[in-house]
Amino acid sequence: MPTAIEEFGKALQEHEELYGVHLPNAARTGLSQYYRLLLKWNDRLHLVAPCTPSEFATRHVLESLMLIRHLPANAQVADVGSGAGLPIIPCLIARDDIEATLIESAAKKDVFLREALREIAGERARVIAKRFQDVAKPDANFITCRALDRFEQLLPDLIDWSPDDSTMLLFAGEALVKRIEWMLRGVSVERIPKSARRFLLIAKNLKRKPQSHKDTKILNTSL
Repeated sequence: MPTAIEEFGKALQEHEELYGVHLPNAARTGLSQYYRLLLKWNDRLHLVAPCTPSEFATRHVLESLMLIRHLPANAQVADVGSGAGLPIIPCLIARDDIEATLIESAAKKDVFLREALREIAGERARVIAKRFQDVAKPDANFITCRALDRFEQLLPDLIDWSPDDSTMLLFAGEALVKRIEWMLRGVSVERIPKSARRFLLIAKNLKRKPQSHKDTKILNTSL
């Protein structure tokens, strides 16, 4: 019977094309190392809800790696509400040119993130254990956010906090998509594979309300 790590690795390989991802063997090895570490800590810290290895590979890791094609070489990223390290840790594993600041207010998750980054990313990433509102505007050209508590309520603060002309890469449901497209210009929306109501939004932080929904593009990335 295959181990959880083996099931996870198999799911990555079987489904990566659906998510528009191509992983070299070194990246798969690194992602398996991350998953092994998460399993070690999850019972104690409740980093993610219980799920099968295949579900973690697709719903969490491959979804996170949808960001990769939107991050140019040497991208500097601020990841808000990092939690278990999603979406940014899989991206750091897949791309060794990315630098990142992970902002996570929960102290117990901060401990896990520091341990994970020590093993995976070295000097390319750091953790700030504060609310993003209490952190100075970051020196980053990309802002990522996947599972911030009270996301809808905090969205205006997040936009104001993000550097001008930075690119925001946000995971959201249908209701939040509609709100974001009224707050930012030129929003592109990618439908997440195997989901009818969850999306990845890409938008420049221009802080300008669009005149109509014509400014929003909806893309279907399923193959």
